[in-house]
Amino acid sequence: MARNFKAVIAYDGTPYSGWQIQPQRTTVQGKLAGVLHNITGENVLPQGSGRTDSGVHALGQVASFALESPIPTANLHRAMNDKLPTSIRILSLEEAAPDFHARYAAKAKTYEYRIKLGEICSPFQANYVLHMPWPLDTNNMQQAAQLIVGEYDFTSFAANDPDKTQRESEPGNDDDREGNVRTVFSSGFTQNDDDLVYTVRGNGFLHHMVRNLMGTFLLIGKGSLARNDFVNILAAKDRTKAGPTAAPQGLYLVSVEY
Repeated sequence: MARNFKAVIAYDGTPYSGWQIQPQRTTVQGKLAGVLHNITGENVLPQGSGRTDSGVHALGQVASFALESPIPTANLHRAMNDKLPTSIRILSLEEAAPDFHARYAAKAKTYEYRIKLGEICSPFQANYVLHMPWPLDTNNMQQAAQLIVGEYDFTSFAANDPDKTQRESEPGNDDDREGNVRTVFSSGFTQNDDDLVYTVRGNGFLHHMVRNLMGTFLLIGKGSLARNDFVNILAAKDRTKAGPTAAPQGLYLVSVEY
């Protein structure tokens, strides 16, 4: 009888073309599937709580998969980490209920977007933050960030994506709900010296939603948009009204709640 597993995974997204398996590309999902086949001989495709784009990182991605193998869970956990590249770690592995699905059972997710302020960004941080060498009005950014708390139609911050079945996605329609209405439970910035972190928690996120929000917040921080413009952008339900998509390397999937 097959056993269903729940894995919590951390990965450095720098060397990968995102989570989702793709022909001729190295992906996190592909690496996990390859290692499971190597260990058990079974062809399984772990299902993540959501897909992350090329360059996006995860501190607490969750995946589920079923195996016929009788290997004890603790041994499987050690074997997977032994064979995976060091850029991917299985933080925990446990047997789950037969109907558990990492994507469909998710109730809430938390993302962070990390920004390095100041003139110089260390080369050891360059793949893990967005460097902003010019001043930002973080008070206006914070006030704009709080405007999305609640239930809204986030069409203005959803990627223009005519073919969702063929795309790579970063927190992208990962709850499979119809339409672009989502609920954001909390949204805000914290700063420690030159480290600025945006944290958002919600019941689901559209394709590129966090990165598109960040691109708009940055325009507000630089003074290209007024804070009050954000209200009109959200209400417009028009992607062309919002800012550009922020770079992927500053984004982290922090945790998934069930």
